[in-house]
Amino acid sequence: MKSIQFPFSAIVGQEELKLALLLNVIDPLISGVLIYGDKGTGKSTTVRSLASLVNGEGDKQPSFPFVNLPNGATPDRVLGSVDLELLLNERKAVVSKGLMAQAHGGMLYIDEVNLLSDYLMDSLLDAASAKGYYLERDNISQWLDSQFILVGTMNPEEGELRPQLTDRFGLFVEVGTLREVETRMQALEHRFLFDQDPMKFYAQFQENEKSVKRQIDFARQALPEVFFPSELKKEVVKRCLDLNMEGLRGDLVWYRAATAHAAWKGRKHVELLDINTVEAMVIRKRSSTPPSSRQQQEEVPAPKEDHTVV
Repeated sequence: MKSIQFPFSAIVGQEELKLALLLNVIDPLISGVLIYGDKGTGKSTTVRSLASLVNGEGDKQPSFPFVNLPNGATPDRVLGSVDLELLLNERKAVVSKGLMAQAHGGMLYIDEVNLLSDYLMDSLLDAASAKGYYLERDNISQWLDSQFILVGTMNPEEGELRPQLTDRFGLFVEVGTLREVETRMQALEHRFLFDQDPMKFYAQFQENEKSVKRQIDFARQALPEVFFPSELKKEVVKRCLDLNMEGLRGDLVWYRAATAHAAWKGRKHVELLDINTVEAMVIRKRSSTPPSSRQQQEEVPAPKEDHTVV
């Protein structure tokens, strides 16, 4: 029996995290999300909920795989291996796909990504960039498709990522503990109701889930047709220069995130609002200069009946 995930449309609080994930689903070339901050804030639940929503309730074969890379995973587990017994006895090269290849077309989630070995981290980022990798084992060389949305979480108190690795993530989100009494109470109540009867709780949000999925599907289809005016592209470049952002990766991510946001909103043109909405997620970790007062954060327009999970 398929396990029931907490409904994505039933999560509130962490609006920036939800938006960052949605934008990556709409345009995977944004290059993923790095999430950092407090523990117990529903990071994993939010990611799993979105992956389940994109797959669609009742799908037999996941069209959007969700792969969780566990701490301490070996290179063979991550990259793949060759069945030595078959190779030696029957001279058949049978490749067992690693987690990176299994995540092709979906999402690869790494908790405490800053504790991952540099070798595996480099391999993950290179594969995400090249949309695949060569598995080199026992004189066997085989290309494996591996295009995925990389989502990592980290606690800065346990160590930082190398700057060159940090920059390979597209968007950056800082999560925090819920501080409003009413919202926190609502979070506890809905977590309790979900744990008590997941199917009944999910049923309350089933139509909302379908609505969000339709909006995602529409945004994905509309994305190639969204027009980005040259004067707004120039505005992005000027802001990147003002913030002393190195290289062009930040500019490109900003372009893509703003375009995806316009598609999510059902617009055919990028507006200044789109640029402002994604600004903090793009420049955080890329610049020591905070976003100016022009920054406008929007709630993700999932359902209006929002609830929070902790």
